Amino acid sequence: MTETLRQRILQFITEALAEDVGPGDFTSEATIPSDKRDTARLLVKDVGVLAGVDVAKMIFMAVDPTAEFDQRMNDGDLMHVGDEAFFVTCNSRALLRAERLVLNTMQRMSGIATLSNRYAFEVEDLPVKVLDTRKTTPNLRFLEKWAVRLGGCHNYRDGLYDRIMIKDNHIDAAGSLTGAIEGVQTFFRENNMQLPITVEVRNLVELMEVLNVGQVDRIMLDNFELPILKEAVQHIGDRFESEASGGVNLKTIRDIALTGVEYISVGALTHGATSLDLSLKVVK
Repeated sequence: MTETLRQRILQFITEALAEDVGPGDFTSEATIPSDKRDTARLLVKDVGVLAGVDVAKMIFMAVDPTAEFDQRMNDGDLMHVGDEAFFVTCNSRALLRAERLVLNTMQRMSGIATLSNRYAFEVEDLPVKVLDTRKTTPNLRFLEKWAVRLGGCHNYRDGLYDRIMIKDNHIDAAGSLTGAIEGVQTFFRENNMQLPITVEVRNLVELMEVLNVGQVDRIMLDNFELPILKEAVQHIGDRFESEASGGVNLKTIRDIALTGVEYISVGALTHGATSLDLSLKVVK
């Protein structure tokens, strides 16, 4: 784990606890002695890919630096009903402050990792990379993209700042596809910048325009029907990277990959994932 990621997780923990605990967990303060300690276990109640264990450990250490964390499973492990991911022993009030944050985080991350794993499995024998998108929960993108990687898929761009992506609205606002591409190149020269460039095309006419203009790295073929997609990939050849988007689901992804496209972007990896069932129970 990089120092940057560690600091981002600590910031997330601080903000999430402030949201949930506020001025105090008055129920626990009213019912549990301040010096009591308990042990709890994380019980798996679903089938999928486990994610968020490393974050859970940091949450418990944040609420109780004396916490003892007995890790039994790792992020990325396949999990089954009845598995025990970890045991934690700490101050009882701290345990209850952390419980909901740990479960919400792990259930969400595990759901994304599991769905990503299913997509990756569908095309694991083909030379294609499945990418996530920016369709993430605000302020949780770094965790959700982490979960995508744990599931075996790949991250695309982290935000608007690390890749140029010219899409339909940019093209329409710029007046033309060629104008949008040339605008990017002018911007680069004026600002002494260089970033990879993806341009979205909606049909073969726009594709031919991009092939004539060039000056991009990847062409995104948006909502192309399979025969047209295959033809488009052949036109692109090895001149530029090719990417398919739109209409991608578990039933269609393999046929899309078989067209020869190099990348497939799937917003559903994050926005379509369902949280998995996990529980944190005190050991009697």
